[in-house]
Amino acid sequence: MSKWLVMLITGLTLGLGWAIRGHFGHWWGASWAGVMGALALLLAVGRNDWIKRASVLAILAAIGWGMGGIMSYGVIVGYCRSAEVFNSAYGYAMLFVVGALYGFIGGGLFGLGLSTDENKKPDWLRLLLEMFVIGSLAYWFFIIEMEWLMTPPRDESWSICFGSASALAWYLYRNRNINALRVGLYSALGGGVGFAFGNFLQTMGSISGLSYNWWNVMEFTLGFLGGMGMAYGVVTSNWPEKITPSKRANWNAIIVLVFVIPAINIFQSFETKKIVELAERLSISDALQFTSNIQIKVWVILILFTILIFYSWKKLQNEEEPRNWGIAILFLYSLLYMIFGNIRTGYSYSETFLGNSVTMYWVILPVILLLLYLKRKEQYKLDMGVTELESWQYWTSIFIGLVLFMFVLALISTGLHDGMPGSHNRF
Repeated sequence: MSKWLVMLITGLTLGLGWAIRGHFGHWWGASWAGVMGALALLLAVGRNDWIKRASVLAILAAIGWGMGGIMSYGVIVGYCRSAEVFNSAYGYAMLFVVGALYGFIGGGLFGLGLSTDENKKPDWLRLLLEMFVIGSLAYWFFIIEMEWLMTPPRDESWSICFGSASALAWYLYRNRNINALRVGLYSALGGGVGFAFGNFLQTMGSISGLSYNWWNVMEFTLGFLGGMGMAYGVVTSNWPEKITPSKRANWNAIIVLVFVIPAINIFQSFETKKIVELAERLSISDALQFTSNIQIKVWVILILFTILIFYSWKKLQNEEEPRNWGIAILFLYSLLYMIFGNIRTGYSYSETFLGNSVTMYWVILPVILLLLYLKRKEQYKLDMGVTELESWQYWTSIFIGLVLFMFVLALISTGLHDGMPGSHNRF
């Protein structure tokens, strides 16, 4: 399988997950998307030892991509909509920072899991403790002490993620986990550009007057380019020899992935108040009965899918070539999220199916599965990648290019409107 096809499959899957996550929000929704992206990448690469450790590796992606879910960015989108170019440029730059933090922590932790071998196992407790402490100190320093606010009056949890990302970067660098550091950096690059450019697409869509969920387009673009960046970091690196999967760790992880994460999403997104509001929006006459039916339905669906995925995981562990069962798990896991998203949005009650972004989910998932199935016998060779981090000149040139890119987006955006609904000025 070619490098670009691995990147495409990963990007489409994480983009799909992130678009669905837009209907749920918070870090648990982001965790689900992170799992989907990680599973797709492992299956696209096709290394059997990675596939048999997929649940543990996906948990790391869930933690990393999910952590960014604490950040608030609604006001930043408003800055991008400003009619004043420097305020707009600030908005695009800050969206890049938020997207990059999503990507670096998600890609970095996932890459660290891939870097693990029998002779080099991370000190996970120390790493997580460092991320917690430095994240807390960063919030105190930037927000409380210096009052460097990104999104006033909204929550400033970006500083926690910045501190945690810095702690992760230092841990990877000092322990010479160059592969994981590269995955984190390229995930950050993809996530940052994806968020900024995705919002540019949203702005252009709004200006066009076309009725569509352009916010969902922005979310998909973040996941798509973030996933491509994560995949690029993986397929251009050298990776250690096979490590024996831990059955206990794998089963503990699969329980969290398949039942705990979806269950928490049910508690948070299908609570009575939210479903009653959905019923009222859909003009359902008996809102309470509708709510009760929905809440019973989602638990029954979760239990059914949990049984199916557990069965598939058990079969995967007993196969010498586990890829087909891995594809089945990705299909079931993604389909479960899509069904929950459809129920949460009342999609089946929609009259404008082609004008509903949810319709595209049902196009994207079959494309992903078809690509994986057609290439299921091909494995990407991971012994030709780089072993050292790119030079500081390389990353400096990327940084300069990004600054110019954000400014160009702001120039184009402000040149096409005199102010938009929801716009804000930071300065």
